Amino acid sequence: MDDHERRILAARAALRERFLARPQDAGDLGSGPPNRHRMPRLPPGQTESKKWPVLDLGRHPSIPLHKWRLQIDGAVQEPQALGWPELLALPQLEDESDFHCVTSWSKMDLRWKGVQLSILLALARPLPDASAVMLHSYDGYCTNLSLHEALKDDVLLAHTVDGAPLPIEHGGPARVITPQLYAWKGAKWISRLELMTVNRPGFWEERGYSNSALPWRNDRYG
Repeated sequence: MDDHERRILAARAALRERFLARPQDAGDLGSGPPNRHRMPRLPPGQTESKKWPVLDLGRHPSIPLHKWRLQIDGAVQEPQALGWPELLALPQLEDESDFHCVTSWSKMDLRWKGVQLSILLALARPLPDASAVMLHSYDGYCTNLSLHEALKDDVLLAHTVDGAPLPIEHGGPARVITPQLYAWKGAKWISRLELMTVNRPGFWEERGYSNSALPWRNDRYG
């Protein structure tokens, strides 16, 4: 590990310590099973699927890697603009997690590789009063996360799944995954992370979906 990577990881640790020490909202409590390797692993109302259905707004934007950009801005001290080489130069994490769709199916044991969202947010140095992040996509979609959820260890900006580049239909070249929440909270085709001081609703939240989206509470609709 070089000095640059150490500084990035130290910034991430400081950000997590600052925000996760705050009192939690009621919606942030108990967001996952105590241990994903215990049974039962399926949240209430979910059925395991061997397939990986494709659900989106009907548009699959194709973004060449040399044109891909990620903006990190809003309530931050140092706005960022990353290209694909800059993303891959950040510390990478390989993690295995389950994927729970609000339409009642779950795909288990997906193997991901990407950058922790907490690292990306730490690069931009969120302001002290930042409390949430809006995820914006190249297809016009958006969804909101409280920072308490966004900073969890297995929330990734993922570019690889099961050893292969993330397919376009599942959000490639890069999407956010939120294993502790329903999958609509993990935006495909990610283009921007907007830090917010007020946790305003995104696309589906404005249409009646839950703001907190906790599968283990069967928390589907507001």
